[in-house]
Amino acid sequence: MLLFFYVSLTCLFYSSAKRNDSPVIGILAQEIRSPKPNQTAYIAASYVKFLESAGARVVPVMINQTLEEYKKLFNSINGILYPGGSASITSSGYQRAAKLFYELAIEANKRGDYFPVWGTCLGYEELTVLTSGKNLLSHTNTSGAKDSRIFKGFPDELIEDLASEPLTANAHSWSLSLLTHNTNEELNSFYKVLSTNTDGTTEFVSTVEAYDYPIYGTQWHPEKNAFESEKPYIPHSPSAVKTTFYMAEFFVSEARKNFHRFGSKAEESKALIYNYNPLYAGPDRNFEQIYYF
Repeated sequence: MLLFFYVSLTCLFYSSAKRNDSPVIGILAQEIRSPKPNQTAYIAASYVKFLESAGARVVPVMINQTLEEYKKLFNSINGILYPGGSASITSSGYQRAAKLFYELAIEANKRGDYFPVWGTCLGYEELTVLTSGKNLLSHTNTSGAKDSRIFKGFPDELIEDLASEPLTANAHSWSLSLLTHNTNEELNSFYKVLSTNTDGTTEFVSTVEAYDYPIYGTQWHPEKNAFESEKPYIPHSPSAVKTTFYMAEFFVSEARKNFHRFGSKAEESKALIYNYNPLYAGPDRNFEQIYYF
């Protein structure tokens, strides 16, 4: 019995040595259209809860920082999420920071430093611009593969539900059509399309993963199913909520493969989103709770 315990403990230590069990993930902030004192940028709390539900801690990535500040932060966190919203994907503090972290992630992954990037809705749209070098989105009325990294861990019954039930919250006016993706060399060679959706007229790309990099995008909102309750278009069925947690678990498991760290515990503590308090925005807003900066 003692020998069994010793062997099991040794295996546990060996396994943990190859995995980061305290991942810290950045979430990119974005501009507020009508800023107020001490409220010039924001992050919806649902994205924070999404990552925390799978065991990650969160650091807000502020807009309009210096190159040196962004590089230092990149080397301190284990992945980054570009959230949905309404910032410009061609000219904004959100866009400039997203571009820099995208480029740093590409460079890092090329040299074997595994750094995952996730884009949701606006964040995915930003990724299409960063990869193709142009805005290829078209307007759609959307105000949805087992042999993939993202969906490989999903139970078969949940994959079936995703294919047959409305489990994905779409809250966007712009999309990348499947035709545009397939006919654009930069996008088609970089991303594998895992799922599509339709507004009744146009089939658009809804989930992608990069072929050669841990870069992922969803046009839909996996975080909303569990953490936004007021809007009638958001599904809250058991399968819908399971989808939230499987997507969160996947991305956080990707971040566990990265071993960046802050220079000190004090530096890490100062950067965490725990230093901020979310505010209840009310039932009429797109997000029920918001962190303001």
